Amino acid sequence: MALLQVENLNVTVDGKRILNGISFRMNKGEICAFMGPNGSGKSTLAYALMGHPRYKVESGRILLEGTDLTQSSPTDRAKAGLFLSFQYPAEIPGVSTEGFLRAAYNSTRDNKAGVMEFHKMLLESMNELKISPQFAARHINEGFSGGEKKKMEILQMSILNPKLAVLDETDSGLDVDSLRTVANGINKFINPDAGVLLITHYQRILQYVKPHTVHVMMNGSIAATGGSELTSEIEKQGYDWIRAERHGKLPGKGS
Repeated sequence: MALLQVENLNVTVDGKRILNGISFRMNKGEICAFMGPNGSGKSTLAYALMGHPRYKVESGRILLEGTDLTQSSPTDRAKAGLFLSFQYPAEIPGVSTEGFLRAAYNSTRDNKAGVMEFHKMLLESMNELKISPQFAARHINEGFSGGEKKKMEILQMSILNPKLAVLDETDSGLDVDSLRTVANGINKFINPDAGVLLITHYQRILQYVKPHTVHVMMNGSIAATGGSELTSEIEKQGYDWIRAERHGKLPGKGS
Protein backbone atom coordinates (compact mmCIF):
# COMPACT_ATOMS: atom_id res chain seq x y z
CA MET A 1 0.00 0.00 0.00
CA ALA A 2 1.29 3.46 -0.93
CA LEU A 3 1.94 5.98 1.83
CA LEU A 4 0.39 8.73 -0.31
CA GLN A 5 -1.71 8.31 -3.41
CA VAL A 6 -3.06 11.31 -5.32
CA GLU A 7 -5.56 10.53 -8.05
CA ASN A 8 -6.52 12.98 -10.81
CA LEU A 9 -6.52 15.98 -8.45
CA ASN A 10 -8.12 19.14 -9.81
CA VAL A 11 -7.96 22.20 -7.55
CA THR A 12 -9.26 25.75 -7.85
CA VAL A 13 -8.36 28.84 -5.84
CA ASP A 14 -10.94 31.64 -5.76
CA GLY A 15 -12.61 30.04 -8.75
CA LYS A 16 -9.43 29.77 -10.84
CA ARG A 17 -8.19 26.33 -11.86
CA ILE A 18 -4.61 25.79 -10.60
CA LEU A 19 -4.07 22.02 -10.56
CA ASN A 20 -5.05 19.96 -13.56
CA GLY A 21 -5.36 16.23 -13.02
CA ILE A 22 -2.37 15.64 -10.74
CA SER A 23 -1.71 11.93 -10.14
CA PHE A 24 1.23 10.30 -8.35
CA ARG A 25 2.06 7.95 -5.50
CA MET A 26 4.87 7.55 -3.03
CA ASN A 27 5.80 4.79 -0.62
CA LYS A 28 6.97 4.74 2.96
CA GLY A 29 10.64 5.47 3.41
CA GLU A 30 10.78 7.63 0.28
CA ILE A 31 11.66 11.24 -0.44
CA CYS A 32 9.63 12.64 -3.31
CA ALA A 33 10.73 16.01 -4.75
CA PHE A 34 8.52 18.44 -6.66
CA MET A 35 10.30 21.05 -8.76
CA GLY A 36 9.13 23.59 -11.30
CA PRO A 37 9.13 27.29 -12.20
CA ASN A 38 7.23 29.94 -10.27
CA GLY A 39 3.46 29.65 -10.62
CA SER A 40 3.50 26.00 -11.64
CA GLY A 41 1.24 24.90 -8.77
CA LYS A 42 3.72 23.39 -6.30
CA SER A 43 2.54 25.32 -3.24
CA THR A 44 -1.09 24.84 -4.28
CA LEU A 45 -0.46 21.10 -4.17
CA ALA A 46 0.96 21.40 -0.65
CA TYR A 47 -2.02 23.39 0.65
CA ALA A 48 -4.51 21.10 -1.09
CA LEU A 49 -2.91 18.06 0.55
CA MET A 50 -3.22 19.72 3.95
CA GLY A 51 -6.83 20.78 3.38
CA HIS A 52 -6.54 24.58 3.33
CA PRO A 53 -10.16 25.78 2.89
CA ARG A 54 -9.22 28.29 0.18
CA TYR A 55 -7.92 25.46 -2.03
CA LYS A 56 -11.01 23.67 -3.32
CA VAL A 57 -10.71 20.13 -4.63
CA GLU A 58 -13.10 20.01 -7.58
CA SER A 59 -12.39 16.35 -8.31
CA GLY A 60 -9.91 13.62 -7.52
CA ARG A 61 -8.77 11.93 -4.32
CA ILE A 62 -6.05 12.18 -1.67
CA LEU A 63 -5.32 8.92 0.17
CA LEU A 64 -2.94 8.44 3.08
CA GLU A 65 -2.19 4.77 3.68
CA GLY A 66 -5.37 3.96 1.78
CA THR A 67 -7.61 6.27 3.82
CA ASP A 68 -9.42 8.92 1.77
CA LEU A 69 -8.69 12.34 3.29
CA THR A 70 -10.04 14.42 0.41
CA GLN A 71 -12.89 15.92 2.43
CA SER A 72 -11.19 15.78 5.85
CA SER A 73 -10.44 18.89 7.90
CA PRO A 74 -6.83 20.06 8.37
CA THR A 75 -7.05 18.95 12.01
CA ASP A 76 -8.12 15.43 11.05
CA ARG A 77 -5.37 15.27 8.42
CA ALA A 78 -2.79 16.30 11.00
CA LYS A 79 -4.04 13.63 13.40
CA ALA A 80 -3.87 11.09 10.56
CA GLY A 81 -0.18 11.89 10.15
CA LEU A 82 0.14 14.75 7.66
CA PHE A 83 2.50 17.65 8.38
CA LEU A 84 3.06 20.84 6.38
CA SER A 85 6.11 23.05 6.70
CA PHE A 86 5.20 26.51 5.45
CA GLN A 87 7.12 28.49 2.87
CA TYR A 88 6.52 31.62 4.98
CA PRO A 89 6.16 30.51 8.64
CA ALA A 90 3.86 32.78 10.62
CA GLU A 91 4.72 34.57 13.85
CA ILE A 92 2.45 33.76 16.81
CA PRO A 93 2.99 36.32 19.60
CA GLY A 94 2.17 35.16 23.11
CA VAL A 95 2.59 31.42 22.41
CA SER A 96 5.87 29.84 23.47
CA THR A 97 7.56 27.38 21.16
CA GLU A 98 7.73 24.71 23.85
CA GLY A 99 4.11 25.18 24.95
CA PHE A 100 2.85 24.99 21.38
CA LEU A 101 4.87 21.91 20.48
CA ARG A 102 3.92 20.02 23.65
CA ALA A 103 0.22 20.73 23.03
CA ALA A 104 0.53 19.62 19.41
CA TYR A 105 2.51 16.52 20.35
CA ASN A 106 0.02 15.43 23.03
CA SER A 107 -3.00 16.08 20.81
CA THR A 108 -1.93 13.31 18.44
CA ARG A 109 -1.04 10.66 21.04
CA ASP A 110 -2.83 8.55 23.60
CA ASN A 111 0.22 8.54 25.89
CA LYS A 112 0.75 12.19 26.82
CA ALA A 113 4.21 13.56 27.55
CA GLY A 114 4.70 15.30 30.88
CA VAL A 115 6.39 18.69 31.18
CA MET A 116 9.85 17.39 32.10
CA GLU A 117 9.73 14.45 29.70
CA PHE A 118 8.81 16.70 26.80
CA HIS A 119 11.36 19.35 27.77
CA LYS A 120 14.16 16.75 27.59
CA MET A 121 12.92 15.52 24.22
CA LEU A 122 12.71 19.07 22.88
CA LEU A 123 16.22 20.01 24.00
CA GLU A 124 17.67 16.90 22.34
CA SER A 125 16.02 17.79 19.03
CA MET A 126 17.07 21.43 19.31
CA ASN A 127 20.67 20.38 19.90
CA GLU A 128 20.65 18.23 16.76
CA LEU A 129 19.39 21.18 14.71
CA LYS A 130 21.85 23.61 16.34
CA ILE A 131 19.03 25.68 17.84
CA SER A 132 19.77 27.50 21.08
CA PRO A 133 17.75 26.20 24.09
CA GLN A 134 16.65 29.80 24.66
CA PHE A 135 14.33 29.49 21.68
CA ALA A 136 12.12 27.05 23.61
CA ALA A 137 10.75 29.90 25.72
CA ARG A 138 10.48 32.43 22.89
CA HIS A 139 7.20 33.09 21.14
CA ILE A 140 6.77 31.13 17.92
CA ASN A 141 8.86 32.73 15.15
CA GLU A 142 8.56 36.19 16.72
CA GLY A 143 11.70 38.12 15.80
CA PHE A 144 13.29 35.04 14.22
CA SER A 145 15.44 35.33 11.11
CA GLY A 146 14.36 33.53 7.96
CA GLY A 147 16.83 30.73 8.59
CA GLU A 148 15.74 30.37 12.22
CA LYS A 149 12.10 30.07 11.14
CA LYS A 150 12.97 27.30 8.68
CA LYS A 151 14.93 25.43 11.35
CA MET A 152 11.93 25.71 13.66
CA GLU A 153 9.75 24.09 10.98
CA ILE A 154 12.14 21.13 10.86
CA LEU A 155 12.13 21.03 14.67
CA GLN A 156 8.33 20.77 14.62
CA MET A 157 8.57 17.92 12.11
CA SER A 158 11.14 16.14 14.28
CA ILE A 159 9.00 16.43 17.41
CA LEU A 160 5.63 15.58 15.85
CA ASN A 161 7.09 12.68 13.81
CA PRO A 162 4.34 12.56 11.15
CA LYS A 163 3.77 9.80 8.62
CA LEU A 164 4.18 12.27 5.74
CA ALA A 165 6.00 15.60 5.93
CA VAL A 166 5.22 18.08 3.15
CA LEU A 167 8.02 20.64 3.06
CA ASP A 168 7.18 23.73 1.00
CA GLU A 169 10.45 25.43 -0.03
CA THR A 170 12.04 24.86 3.35
CA ASP A 171 15.40 25.60 1.72
CA SER A 172 14.56 29.11 0.49
CA GLY A 173 16.56 31.90 2.10
CA LEU A 174 19.01 29.59 3.88
CA ASP A 175 22.75 30.13 3.99
CA VAL A 176 25.02 27.14 3.33
CA ASP A 177 25.43 26.14 6.98
CA SER A 178 21.69 26.39 7.71
CA LEU A 179 20.92 24.46 4.52
CA ARG A 180 23.13 21.59 5.65
CA THR A 181 21.55 21.61 9.11
CA VAL A 182 18.03 21.50 7.66
CA ALA A 183 19.03 18.78 5.20
CA ASN A 184 20.51 16.71 8.02
CA GLY A 185 17.24 17.12 9.92
CA ILE A 186 15.29 15.81 6.93
CA ASN A 187 17.64 12.87 6.44
CA LYS A 188 17.45 11.98 10.13
CA PHE A 189 13.64 12.11 10.03
CA ILE A 190 13.16 9.76 7.09
CA ASN A 191 12.56 6.16 8.14
CA PRO A 192 10.83 3.01 6.83
CA ASP A 193 7.47 4.18 8.22
CA ALA A 194 7.51 7.79 7.02
CA GLY A 195 8.00 9.85 3.89
CA VAL A 196 8.91 13.38 2.80
CA LEU A 197 7.37 15.34 -0.05
CA LEU A 198 9.92 18.09 -0.72
CA ILE A 199 8.93 21.13 -2.78
CA THR A 200 11.84 23.22 -4.04
CA HIS A 201 12.95 25.59 -6.78
CA TYR A 202 16.58 24.70 -6.49
CA GLN A 203 18.81 21.72 -6.97
CA ARG A 204 21.14 22.69 -4.11
CA ILE A 205 19.19 21.04 -1.26
CA LEU A 206 18.95 17.89 -3.38
CA GLN A 207 22.74 17.65 -3.17
CA TYR A 208 22.23 16.79 0.51
CA VAL A 209 18.77 15.19 0.43
CA LYS A 210 18.61 12.51 -2.26
CA PRO A 211 15.08 12.01 -3.64
CA HIS A 212 13.82 8.65 -4.83
CA THR A 213 11.51 10.35 -7.32
CA VAL A 214 11.46 13.82 -8.88
CA HIS A 215 8.35 15.35 -10.44
CA VAL A 216 8.49 18.57 -12.47
CA MET A 217 5.34 20.67 -12.48
CA MET A 218 4.32 23.14 -15.17
CA ASN A 219 1.01 24.96 -15.53
CA GLY A 220 -0.63 22.87 -12.83
CA SER A 221 0.35 19.50 -14.28
CA ILE A 222 3.19 17.02 -13.88
CA ALA A 223 5.30 17.58 -16.99
CA ALA A 224 8.10 15.10 -16.27
CA THR A 225 9.03 12.41 -13.76
CA GLY A 226 12.38 10.78 -13.13
CA GLY A 227 15.00 9.85 -10.57
CA SER A 228 17.52 12.08 -8.84
CA GLU A 229 19.44 12.44 -12.12
CA LEU A 230 16.59 14.61 -13.41
CA THR A 231 17.67 17.40 -11.05
CA SER A 232 21.10 17.51 -12.67
CA GLU A 233 19.55 17.92 -16.12
CA ILE A 234 17.38 20.76 -14.82
CA GLU A 235 20.45 22.44 -13.34
CA LYS A 236 22.22 22.22 -16.72
CA GLN A 237 19.36 23.05 -19.08
CA GLY A 238 16.65 24.74 -17.05
CA TYR A 239 13.02 23.88 -17.74
CA ASP A 240 12.87 24.76 -21.45
CA TRP A 241 13.87 21.26 -22.58
CA ILE A 242 11.02 19.80 -20.52
CA ARG A 243 8.56 22.24 -22.03
CA ALA A 244 9.65 21.04 -25.47
CA GLU A 245 9.04 17.39 -24.57
CA ARG A 246 6.20 17.63 -22.05
CA HIS A 247 3.79 15.71 -24.26
CA GLY A 248 6.09 12.69 -24.42
CA LYS A 249 8.11 10.57 -22.04
CA LEU A 250 11.62 11.86 -21.47
CA PRO A 251 14.27 9.48 -22.79
CA GLY A 252 15.60 7.30 -20.00
CA LYS A 253 13.22 8.69 -17.37
CA GLY A 254 10.55 6.97 -15.35
CA SER A 255 6.85 7.54 -15.92
